[in-house]
Amino acid sequence: MNRRKVIVLALVESAVAVGAVGWWLATRRPQPQPGDPRSAGTLWMAQQLAEIADDIDYELPAGYMLNHQRLPWRREQLADSLGTVDEPRKHRLLARELVQCGDPRGALAEFDAAEKSWLERVGHDDPGTAEFLTDLKRWRAITWLRVGELENCVGHHACASCIAPIAAGGQHVEREGSERAFELYRELCEEFPDDVESRWLLNLAAMTLGRWPGEVPERWRLDEAALASTGDCAPWKDVAPALGLAHSTLSGGVCVEDFDGDGWLDVFCTAIGLRDQANLYVARLGEDGALRWIDRTREAGLLGETGGLNCCHADYDNDGDADVLVLRGAWMGDAGRMPNSLLRNRGDGTFEDVTEEAGLWSCFPTQAAQWADLDGDGWLDLVIGNETQPDEDEKACELYLSNRDGTFREVADEAGAAVVGWVKGVAAGDYDDDGRVDLYYSLRNGANVLLHNEAGGDEGLRFVDVTAAAGVAEPEMSFPTWWFDYDNDGRQDLFVAGNGLFTSDSISEIGNLMFGKELSSVPRLYRNEGGGKFRDVAKAAGVDRAVLTMGSNFGDLDNDGWPDFYLGNGAPSYRALLPNRMFRNRGDGTFADVTTAGGFGHLQKGHAIAWGDLDGDGDQDLYLEAGGALAGDAYPTVVFENPGNAHRWITLRFRGVKANRAAVGARVRVDVATPAGPRAIHHVVGTGGSFGSSSLQAELGLGDATAIDSIEVRWPGSGTVSKFAGVAMDRAWLAIEGETTLQPSELKRAKFATSAECCEPTKPPAAGEPQR
Repeated sequence: MNRRKVIVLALVESAVAVGAVGWWLATRRPQPQPGDPRSAGTLWMAQQLAEIADDIDYELPAGYMLNHQRLPWRREQLADSLGTVDEPRKHRLLARELVQCGDPRGALAEFDAAEKSWLERVGHDDPGTAEFLTDLKRWRAITWLRVGELENCVGHHACASCIAPIAAGGQHVEREGSERAFELYRELCEEFPDDVESRWLLNLAAMTLGRWPGEVPERWRLDEAALASTGDCAPWKDVAPALGLAHSTLSGGVCVEDFDGDGWLDVFCTAIGLRDQANLYVARLGEDGALRWIDRTREAGLLGETGGLNCCHADYDNDGDADVLVLRGAWMGDAGRMPNSLLRNRGDGTFEDVTEEAGLWSCFPTQAAQWADLDGDGWLDLVIGNETQPDEDEKACELYLSNRDGTFREVADEAGAAVVGWVKGVAAGDYDDDGRVDLYYSLRNGANVLLHNEAGGDEGLRFVDVTAAAGVAEPEMSFPTWWFDYDNDGRQDLFVAGNGLFTSDSISEIGNLMFGKELSSVPRLYRNEGGGKFRDVAKAAGVDRAVLTMGSNFGDLDNDGWPDFYLGNGAPSYRALLPNRMFRNRGDGTFADVTTAGGFGHLQKGHAIAWGDLDGDGDQDLYLEAGGALAGDAYPTVVFENPGNAHRWITLRFRGVKANRAAVGARVRVDVATPAGPRAIHHVVGTGGSFGSSSLQAELGLGDATAIDSIEVRWPGSGTVSKFAGVAMDRAWLAIEGETTLQPSELKRAKFATSAECCEPTKPPAAGEPQR
């Protein structure tokens, strides 16, 4: 056979092979049926996620993301798998499983069976009896407290539920759970006077019963100063039930953005459960003229998109619509090797999963990602912080550069950004003001990493580790992180939240937190000193107060032009009942803890947090995902309504031309006149912290400004500088790159819907009436 024929046959064989692969790729995807808004890509991802859940759901620790509907099966499976475990411990293990899966009363029966079996088989005099019975008492105590939570804070949910210190509107109407817990914690405090965890939970049980502080013995009583605010704040109120947003969910992520382009901010949220559906709630005016949020998940084509401890949004394809990235597998180690989802907003109210088509398919555990234009080409790139736990194969972080056609290529290794560690947060910001975006990685157990972006000329994208020189490696037990200009000096400062709760199997740090004892990890607030140097000012700024942070984000709670922040606390354990904390920026380099004054001290888990002007009145409201990681720890979402203030404000929206369309990374400076003289307010366009995704529109407080002198926008990547003068306050404007005047932009405004639930707890139904 001559060479020409060989080449022809080779080309034919290649064409057949490519055709076969294409046919296989096409036929392996389920096709949408008539009337189904989902795309083939979304159906395919739904199928993959369902298969992953079937494979690994029941190999995870007790109760961790277990499907409620499979609990009877799980009980039988667990009992069979414990054939070599003695009877008392078998009952105890099953009891722990039941309480963590949401059946506390069933668990209490198993704890009783464990005690009875132990005493019958081993007896009172055995050396291990005291330890075994004490362990049962601790589990019974928190289980009874959990009964109280479920029957009151969930079953008779009110907007005052679980807000510490618990006032009359949040106290329990079904009292058995907390009564029994109170007595058990009294016994534990008598037996173990130094047990700070039991002391705190004793005080908490007393609060739910209206018996705190007076009925807690003085030697165990929590000092009321431990919950006192260090500054003033008008009280905020949880209005989620009236708005249709108090959906009960496990820990997850949230994006607050106008996804359907109607001028109202919508809510996209996820939950960590492997079978938990992601949801889209869109804002709508009712016939009464009040604002509510309606579930449009099915209509948006999102059915089957499940799981995801976090999510973040951006306009990755520059088409003017906000898209969403869902992040999966966090905390699960090798079991968390599952794909993320890139959900493309079609602009017609629907989404499609384009993960594979975009080149983002990979299977690593993560909850951390950031969108930023890293190479300055006007298109957003993506950084994903993957988790490598101890004694596991390395799962390097990923960096995807946009190909400027809706697809990406992975370049982390060649760019020097293939960080390896248990990454829990990623922040992108230009800390040295050189026009290039730098990256910060927050690690769970190890030194954090700051990468300086040194791209330029024909060298391509290149990062250099400057952590040591910058002095920003701590804390070694950290979680969410972000860049922001807390002191309004024009330089990006860095906040890194501490989370030392998991340094041991003990949950004693909960008590240490409340009783002012030393903790293993506290936050860092790194002030940018210029020249690539930072200084930790957390203590001087008053933000080193003990926190165990997960979800968090920053905003401006009082429109004074100084960024404040809200920290969500907690851990998977039911014992991790800690008030989330709000810090108000005083504008003098320090912060006041206004948690109690403002009513922000929610005791449920503080997961994803987002700020946004939901009702269009010029001030930012606050959204909190409050569910936990255990299957039985679902809790309704919280929406704190901003009560308003007398300060001035402006809302800015952006349209990049050479820069990325949404202007992510744009530097905004607003110069205002005030009675005390001129003042500058600085802002960088983005979604805020690394665990919760706020609206991309700039909702800026102007304090006591009497006029805006000028507004400057430095567009990312392109280097274009736009300056605007003669801008009116207390309204919304659109900034378009290259134009010299701002365009008026409608800011829709409406009153929130209201309901009695936002004032008082619902009462138990009368005998024979169905539960709500």
